[in-house]
Amino acid sequence: MRLKLGMVGGGDGAFIGGVHRMAARLDGRWDLVAGASSSDAARSRAFGRSLGLADDRCYGDWQSMARGEAARADRIDAVAIVTPNHMHHGPAKAFLEAGVAVICDKPLTTTLTDALDLADTVARTGARLVLTHNYSGYAMVRQMRAMVAEGALGPIRVVQAEYAQDWLATDQTGNKQADWRGDPARAGAGGALGDIATHAYHLATFVTGETAQAVSAETSRFVPGRRLDDDVQIRLRWASGARGQLWASQVAIGAANALRLRIYGETAALEWAQEEPDLLRFARLGEAPSILRRGGPGLSPAAAAATRIPAGHPEGYLEGFARIYADAADLIAGIATPMLPGVADGVDGLRFIEAAAASAAADGRWVDL
Repeated sequence: MRLKLGMVGGGDGAFIGGVHRMAARLDGRWDLVAGASSSDAARSRAFGRSLGLADDRCYGDWQSMARGEAARADRIDAVAIVTPNHMHHGPAKAFLEAGVAVICDKPLTTTLTDALDLADTVARTGARLVLTHNYSGYAMVRQMRAMVAEGALGPIRVVQAEYAQDWLATDQTGNKQADWRGDPARAGAGGALGDIATHAYHLATFVTGETAQAVSAETSRFVPGRRLDDDVQIRLRWASGARGQLWASQVAIGAANALRLRIYGETAALEWAQEEPDLLRFARLGEAPSILRRGGPGLSPAAAAATRIPAGHPEGYLEGFARIYADAADLIAGIATPMLPGVADGVDGLRFIEAAAASAAADGRWVDL
């Protein structure tokens, strides 16, 4: 059965809105039928019409969309919220209160208080909330998770995560995507911290199955005039006794989208890089490392289920997003989706952001999550 999707944000020129629309279509599970794409009512309605939406479902704002869809017999099954961070909480709460499932871009909100409020709303209403940490949808990331869970690495000792980009290595004033990410009122407490360090942190928690116990952070603003961090370096203490580091930077010249995770256990290690997403390096103590390939032999059922096409035909960013949308469709249909990020992941992400920001403000003092 195809489900009906609405979208808040993601208007003309918005990169992530196009990504969500493509990902939702990929597996044939969703039809986009409603939208409120802009804070300008006329532009919002015009963009909705350009997508082929019916006139009565091209809304001028998210408030009228929430009211209008809640009143329809054929209302949407879920709404995708793809706005800047400060516009996540209000729409998410309104649609959850209306009994509509929410698929929200990360981070969940700009404050832990708002994230906890959404968690309470989910618990009270029973409505579903999915967080689009899309890298958890990659087949070989799910393979890593399965291998760690089955004990293939032995007890985990070290967790190293990094996410490096260079698109903010110079002043980008006037760039719409850069402007809101550098504005504390719209982005929240972190620049690179909230934008990409949260991805690296969630990837580490998703694969290891545990959250950090404490962080010691240093944030930097290398570009003059910038109000939020563009580089963050964090030490991590995990409850299991493992240790690690997380580096996220948007001023790392030569780095495009260099998300990488390395997990070192007592008997083996795993390494995965987003720019080569179909490959997973597995090294056993005292043996030559081997390469596991998406679509190849010997993979877990979780990795196989996230694979659409044969090995050698690359899958990546869009497919990872699409896996989240396909899993969200299963969730709404009542099918168990244990690997789908949800409101608890969103709350944990805000605990991470606020703890790291507090640590950095205290010259790297260890702060508990």
